Amino acid sequence: MDLHLKDLFDRFQEQFGSGPGLGPGSGTCLMKVEGVAPNFIKSIFKASAALYRTDPWRRLRPGHFFGIRVGKDLDWSAKKQLFPCVQFIGGDGGDICFNMFRSENDAKKMTGSRETIRVPNVELLRVTYERESLMFPSNRKMIKSLSLEASGTDRFPVIDVARCTSSGNMQFRDPTLEELRFVYAFMRAISLVHPLLQVDREGGPKWSKLMHFEPFIETVDVQWPAEFSKGYDLVAVTVSHPPGQVYEEKATSTASSTPTKYAEPPREDTFADVKVCSNAGLRQCAMCDKEVHGEQSLCCGQCRAMVYCSPICQKQHWKETHKSMCGLYKVMMEKEEELAMKIFMFPCAADQPCKWLESLDIHQKGMWRRRCSCYSHCPFGLLPVKGGLWDSWGGLDDENYPRDSPFHNHLRDGISSPILLSGWLEYYNLRSLPLSSPVADILSHPLTVYHILTALSISSKNLLLKGKEVILHYLGPEGELDWMPAFAEVGHLLNGLGNIQIVMVGPEVPTNLSGTTSGIGSRVRVNLVRGVYQEEATYLPTPHVVVALNCGLDSYVSWVGALDLIKSRGTPAFFTDQNEISCTNAKKVLRSAGLHITLPVTPNPFRSPVKNQGTSCNLPSYSNGFVLGVNT
Repeated sequence: MDLHLKDLFDRFQEQFGSGPGLGPGSGTCLMKVEGVAPNFIKSIFKASAALYRTDPWRRLRPGHFFGIRVGKDLDWSAKKQLFPCVQFIGGDGGDICFNMFRSENDAKKMTGSRETIRVPNVELLRVTYERESLMFPSNRKMIKSLSLEASGTDRFPVIDVARCTSSGNMQFRDPTLEELRFVYAFMRAISLVHPLLQVDREGGPKWSKLMHFEPFIETVDVQWPAEFSKGYDLVAVTVSHPPGQVYEEKATSTASSTPTKYAEPPREDTFADVKVCSNAGLRQCAMCDKEVHGEQSLCCGQCRAMVYCSPICQKQHWKETHKSMCGLYKVMMEKEEELAMKIFMFPCAADQPCKWLESLDIHQKGMWRRRCSCYSHCPFGLLPVKGGLWDSWGGLDDENYPRDSPFHNHLRDGISSPILLSGWLEYYNLRSLPLSSPVADILSHPLTVYHILTALSISSKNLLLKGKEVILHYLGPEGELDWMPAFAEVGHLLNGLGNIQIVMVGPEVPTNLSGTTSGIGSRVRVNLVRGVYQEEATYLPTPHVVVALNCGLDSYVSWVGALDLIKSRGTPAFFTDQNEISCTNAKKVLRSAGLHITLPVTPNPFRSPVKNQGTSCNLPSYSNGFVLGVNT
């Protein structure tokens, strides 16, 4: 009887609403939109499902407003952004949806403390996630005929444009094709960036239950669907919280729709301004590779990124290479504050790894032996192992490293399923780890893999949610071969659903370990294979995903064969690298190999918080700092 009443209440709440929102869908149907192609409808539903999987409603409430810019104002028929303010509804009851407003002022007018206020003559676009059983027949027919992707298990997006009349009644219409383009770009972008929001524990009144976030702005390149590229493939989408933070835009920008994000390179007559680089230790001249002590080196006076041994080398490098890149380097240097993970309470600068490890009392201990060169004489995968998990984590106090145990009482909708993480803070809270624990530096590798499988690769996540196995080819492992205890955490995060087979392939796999298989817990299995990927792949199980962490694509000729194989198979593949310059170069390598970049360079929420100092460049670098993908 109780279950029967609960079902009746759920259906009543679904149909008539309880909390914020404007109620159930209006019966609009995308098939009625003039000029829309069936393939574009499929793309919209895929983007909608991808957003739903990231579960923004877990943290976001109607009071969290986002600013949104898609391309340039001139890209749109009204010569302005269509819906520049967005809020998510449903995190604390009511419709599961998001609303897009013509202005932030409209959003504030319609946002009440408990209900959505119907304000006369305010128009908004909304995307409501409805259960299929409650949808209008026209939408159910469209879903079936086009085999559209579901959001979650049984929800699908209903998109309409609503307006409240002066009498208080609601009027609805179908969105235009242009409005659908805008919504599509927003969904693709917000899926990538909302997990990057950092909680501001000091922000807002202490009595407020609303979670407050640090001010945020991020631009990502979104790939238009093939049926709607209009001569250019990418559009820059800027998301900010709170609204109002935007990049300056030049009226003379080209049709690429990418807003200006950095200043033009400085004129040559301003070039003489050089700064003494104060960093200690040996540095390397970006021009001649000569080693020079930090206090004697120079760096570019404009971007402060490149290191030189003398003004002569600086001028030479400016003329040959740096002049065209200086503005980009400057922007990347300015992002250092954004990339730095200030939540941690251990030293996060490792210019001299041995000293950094000594300061934490973990030098030459356990898995940390791969964080400096002291054990470089020992082949990867063959570090002597003393004992249990405590030794593996270098003798850290028990409360400072994750136990080899499952996560208890972590259910989603009453059932066990993989735990979705937004970043380090959530993980540390989940494991009750103090922010003074440095384990994030090593866990960056396994948790980046887990992030790829559960947040970036749609097909892999679907397999795991169905309790099936995902086969992952892991290219070029080195130090990770000695970090197997850390990879056990992937199995615990699966939380009793699905399995992962990791096949690590690379020339650094020791001969005596090649061909071995080891189980890391009950849900993760690791196979080790020595050799070059393109030569060994024929003998390996077909992968669902390929990953290469800190890959340095632009540095190894041997990547050519591997990339050709990934292209021919069409396998989703993800690559990480330490900074934006290396990732920018990686994009060039991937494109020259004929690969289609579907996930643009994006900050990795599970990058190591430990900043590494380059020898010839001051650009902030972090292990697994950025991720990009192909064939996704």
